[in-house]
Amino acid sequence: MLYKGACHCGNIAFEVEGELEQVVQCNCSICSKRGSLHWFVPREQLRLLTPTAAMATYTFNAHRIKHRFCPQCGCAPFGEGTDKSGAAMAAINTRCLEGVDLGKLKVMHFDGRSL
Repeated sequence: MLYKGACHCGNIAFEVEGELEQVVQCNCSICSKRGSLHWFVPREQLRLLTPTAAMATYTFNAHRIKHRFCPQCGCAPFGEGTDKSGAAMAAINTRCLEGVDLGKLKVMHFDGRSL
């Protein structure tokens, strides 16, 4: 299924392809403050409709994940990084997708504070 997503003001827009059945709720310092519910997909399933030059990027700790956010509204719709095998991945904040009933998704909890 194809999903459309954006930040609050629409400055960052994207599409992502896949079957959205479960999300990850991480308790690390940034995810818990943002309230993100992540859907992890291979990076090639994310298609940016906004150039990365129009986005701001934040990294912390090991600087392995590029947390993308809008410099206008501050919303963080996705992040980019790699999995343990080195494959490029995207962490989509499902709260930024159109038409998704979050209550129907299985939520997996991840203890990111322990990393």
